[in-house]
Amino acid sequence: MSLIQEFKSFAMRGNVIDMAVGIIVGAAFGKVVSSFVDNIVMPPLGLLIGGVDFSDLAVVLREAEGDLAAVTLGYGAFIQSIVDFLIIAAAIFVAIKVMNSLKRQEEAAAAEPAGPSTEEVLLTDIRDLLRQQVDKSQP
Repeated sequence: MSLIQEFKSFAMRGNVIDMAVGIIVGAAFGKVVSSFVDNIVMPPLGLLIGGVDFSDLAVVLREAEGDLAAVTLGYGAFIQSIVDFLIIAAAIFVAIKVMNSLKRQEEAAAAEPAGPSTEEVLLTDIRDLLRQQVDKSQP
């Protein structure tokens, strides 16, 4: 098998394609959540705290001197990243919980024994009636 054919076989497996779609959707979801946190959640939270913009929160380790920029620890951006993570983690938890409950419902439906079909019931009734007639006709 040539290298190209082997790669094509690998790339076209369902798991690889599913994984690629999941990564692309996850990256897009991460951007949406980051925008939600940066533009919707953090401004009101900063306003409640006293008009603070979280992205500006930092500790200055060394002041700017001449052409050298100040050295800071941007803990506000870190707080925003934590909020991003918590929202994404909660969304993934809920999605997995829903998927697990759907899977359990499918398993429960598959585990239930199927009753006899209406045709089987009718045939059983006919058989029983024929037996009764045969039993009555025999001495």
